[in-house]
Amino acid sequence: MAAHRLVVASLLIFCLAGTCYGKVHFSSLKTTLDVTASPKQGQVLEAGTDKITVTWALNKTLPTGTDSAYKTIKVKLCYAPISQKDRAWRKTEDDLSRDKTCQHKIVAKPYDASNKTVQRFEWVIERDVPKATYFVRTYAFDSNGEEVAYGQTTDAKKSSNLFEINSISGRHASLDICSVCFSAFSVVALFVFFYIEKRKAKSSSSSK
Repeated sequence: MAAHRLVVASLLIFCLAGTCYGKVHFSSLKTTLDVTASPKQGQVLEAGTDKITVTWALNKTLPTGTDSAYKTIKVKLCYAPISQKDRAWRKTEDDLSRDKTCQHKIVAKPYDASNKTVQRFEWVIERDVPKATYFVRTYAFDSNGEEVAYGQTTDAKKSSNLFEINSISGRHASLDICSVCFSAFSVVALFVFFYIEKRKAKSSSSSK
């Protein structure tokens, strides 16, 4: 019986450890990074054409050593609440392993704690970015590849400094023009066909 209880206890501890390990919750992260992005509130950008300039730096009011565990910085494009509504595949989760808010990577770079200057990156919006309203968030990762801090261009409610991106439809303007021309030609050809058939019918009637 004692051995059985020991096995059960061991399995329980193992399961709890497996559940807890590697899970980082967004609510546990501190906002230590000052992040900006070039788009203005409400600005509409075009995927595949327009650029976004992002800057990030450690907040200067924080004590020395705050960023001692930071090893990597990842900048991401994130969905605003208005573009998450009724879209489970964009749902925000406190458990970052399940969170779908920030699905589009802008850049990932090693973090240099000795470099206190503002870091900057210019990103051409990728062609496959869907039409939506966005903001930018930057995560700091430790040596284990886990998020330890963040910063973002919007407020805690994700309601300010939001911008829109229009997606590429996949159709070129010239194709649309050709399609319209072809449709018009088809209509004209149909009328011509009926006219010729009608003339033939009249000719046949006259010859009898």
